[in-house]
Amino acid sequence: MDKKQQIIEEWIILADQDMGMAELAIEHQPDFRHSICFHCQQAAEKYLKAYLVFCGIAIKKTHSLVYLLDLVSEHEAISDDLYSTAEILEEYGVDVRYPSYYKPTNKNIEEAYKAAIYIKDMVVGKMNR
Repeated sequence: MDKKQQIIEEWIILADQDMGMAELAIEHQPDFRHSICFHCQQAAEKYLKAYLVFCGIAIKKTHSLVYLLDLVSEHEAISDDLYSTAEILEEYGVDVRYPSYYKPTNKNIEEAYKAAIYIKDMVVGKMNR
């Protein structure tokens, strides 16, 4: 396995672990809303970073999904739907870790989880072509 493929797989493993944590919390501790939303954002971020490596695009240190999509958009078209999906998760990367942040609702959790799955499916689908 070459170095690039190894880095991609490492990003995917970390992303899958974040999705797993979100799923465990949804199933066993649904009142851990902040953590669920955070792990959904983190998973999406890591899937996008795997895709950037796949595309040969340098990764910048950031938690902004929109910025990561902007990097991808320099090489391929990104749909408005994908940007909208990323925006659902955008605030959960940093803000949700602070106590003054609003309390996510069950609807927020559902939207965050669906958004993370959407980004995962897009990334994995493009890399498996």
